[in-house]
Amino acid sequence: MAASVRRARSLLGLATSLGRGSRDYRAPPPPRRSPGPWWPDPDDPLTPRWQLGPRYAAKQFARHGAASGVAAGSLWPSREQLRELEAEEREWCPSLAAMQESLRVQRLAEEQKRQAREQLVAECMAKMPQMIESWRRQQQERREKEQADKERRAQLQAEAQERLGYHVDPRSARFQELLQDLEKQQRKRLKEEKQRQKKEARAAALAAATAEDPATSVAPGS
Repeated sequence: MAASVRRARSLLGLATSLGRGSRDYRAPPPPRRSPGPWWPDPDDPLTPRWQLGPRYAAKQFARHGAASGVAAGSLWPSREQLRELEAEEREWCPSLAAMQESLRVQRLAEEQKRQAREQLVAECMAKMPQMIESWRRQQQERREKEQADKERRAQLQAEAQERLGYHVDPRSARFQELLQDLEKQQRKRLKEEKQRQKKEARAAALAAATAEDPATSVAPGS
């Protein structure tokens, strides 16, 4: 209890001492403005640049009127400034008709884009059965080719095994070299077979064309 009383007395004493010191302070009065316009010194390097332009002159005219000595006509923007202001206004504040036209063009572009997307989806859906059939045919051809390659490989391995004997390890270098030679021979035979079939197909086509038009086979001197 006694400690709290002493703390309260010390705080009261501090407040009293601060109060006596604060009465001795006198704030300086605010600076008075000159009754007339004030123009900065243009030769002073500390003068702000904006105070030397038309902006400051307009401010002085707005505050003091004709007493500022500023001609009211000089505050109007020049033709070039008017064109810049008009261009800025057209860019940032378009008219209602311009905004409606811009909105119409935007909606038209969105509608055309939506129609093009729907048309693309419809075309893709129409081609879907054909695409699925083509994919299935490719998968079937791939499986058949893999099976044919597998059988051809097994046949070549059996032929190599028969030539070298069944006691030879298929992983040996000798067996692999013979297998490669057999593969080269088989590819050569397949190539020759394809060329033979092409020749026969060309001969058959020529014979069919000759049979359809016998006049072409008659010699010119006959």
